[in-house]
Amino acid sequence: MARTAYYWDPLNLEHDTGPHVECIARAERLAPGEMLSLVPRLDARPVLEHDAVHWITQVHSPHYHEFVKSACEGGRRLLDEGDTVVCRRSYDVALAAVNAALTAADAVMQGHTDNAFCAMRPPGHHALPTRAMGFCLFANVAILARYLQRQCKLGRIAVVDWDVHHGNGTQDIFYNDPSVMFISLHQFPLWPGSGSAEEIGEGAGKHTTLNIPMAPGTPEAEYLSRFDAEVIPCLEKYKPDALLISAGFDAHRDDPLGGLMLTESGYARMTQRLRDVANRHCSGRLISCLEGGYNLPALQCSVAAHMNALID
Repeated sequence: MARTAYYWDPLNLEHDTGPHVECIARAERLAPGEMLSLVPRLDARPVLEHDAVHWITQVHSPHYHEFVKSACEGGRRLLDEGDTVVCRRSYDVALAAVNAALTAADAVMQGHTDNAFCAMRPPGHHALPTRAMGFCLFANVAILARYLQRQCKLGRIAVVDWDVHHGNGTQDIFYNDPSVMFISLHQFPLWPGSGSAEEIGEGAGKHTTLNIPMAPGTPEAEYLSRFDAEVIPCLEKYKPDALLISAGFDAHRDDPLGGLMLTESGYARMTQRLRDVANRHCSGRLISCLEGGYNLPALQCSVAAHMNALID
């Protein structure tokens, strides 16, 4: 049995996006009290304060950080021209999401847990260095990767993103950086339109980006076969010092925003494969952060399957 920490904070409930798919109800479904019956060994832990602003500005420009802070506190409702809805408390909630990832990093690095899942919102993998996008304010997983490198002195970090949408923000941040391997499995074509197989990184980062586009309606068996045939060998070759998951659950067959066919058992199988890689190459250091997932029952059951696979 692995020790698996679960990070959820009541601030999750204060990012009020109104009638929006990325809504408060997502956080309510993932509250520890709601998850305990599905994950009997749930180990919910508090989110601790860190110097979140410092770490945010290792990935985002200081000007962008100030824009998000002032826009939220000033009562602005949209951070972009599309669908990144905020309220006055959204900046504080976004800081809590970053703090959860950094708390998980400390717990894993100090041996207080074997791995961790951060059930926080808003998501992060579409956030660009200078721009909000796709419900995302700050690039939580990218910030976590930099923290592990610069605070915890790790070298190579691998990020596996299985959200139905391409993690364009994470890719953009590390596209020229060979110290972070970014692997994305996603529906293609689909918003945001990036993530073709030809996008492999540039300069020193060439061949440290791997995109695995999936056609709408791809059966789960085919998806998992490609995961085993492409993702796992790539990780085995890269031999990361820590493994991060951008865990969106909107590739589930019941999700309203995607057209892929994953089930809870598919998420459990991928989790087991990645846990095994982490055990072989990075002393089990694996941290997973919530991204998408908008059918509430499917989200809750998929997170439970993910957690149970991390534990056992």
